[in-house]
Amino acid sequence: MEKQNLSTQLNSTSYLRFGLTILLILYAGKFIINDALPYFGFDKVTFGRYWNFKWSLIGHISGGLLALAIGPFQFSKTFRNKFMTTHRWLGRIYLTAILIGAISATYLAWTTAIKVNFSWAFALQMLAFAWIATAAMAYISVMRGRILQHKEWMIRSYVVTFAFVNFRWLADLPIAHQLMEKFTERGPTMAWLSWTITLIITEIVLSRKKK
Repeated sequence: MEKQNLSTQLNSTSYLRFGLTILLILYAGKFIINDALPYFGFDKVTFGRYWNFKWSLIGHISGGLLALAIGPFQFSKTFRNKFMTTHRWLGRIYLTAILIGAISATYLAWTTAIKVNFSWAFALQMLAFAWIATAAMAYISVMRGRILQHKEWMIRSYVVTFAFVNFRWLADLPIAHQLMEKFTERGPTMAWLSWTITLIITEIVLSRKKK
């Protein structure tokens, strides 16, 4: 009876994870199709004021897209157990993608975003810092053999990676436009909210799991 209950719980957890994965894919898919992929057409109108910095923006977008794509595989226990070598290589690619994306974001923050205002540039810089810091902590943890900490930092890292998707969604909310008509106010605010709220929720969930 106990084994049956345990099996039922495991199946429920698996279905829940599968459902959440599908929702995340659909959520990210809208951002990828509507906001990210058009830049790879290298149309001057699409880039707008970023045209002179197109390669930095492409580096930033490419790093983000690659990290988004790799994440689900890294969190799959089945995939990890069957393809450990691939898991490790994907981890290296994930870190490299974030490094490229974060460096590109930092460059863009102080070349283009700063022309909007300091708040926008600083918000982007702090997002880039959180992105690379969480990924670096995940790497340091696994190199020290602290697998549980590695998993936790990878979760945090992927949550920050999703900030790019969250930002677009938050910035397009009608209420955001009503409360902050000017992008000079809305942009920095949504950039902060895109990762701080989800990271706080993540910390609460991780803390409860330890109890």
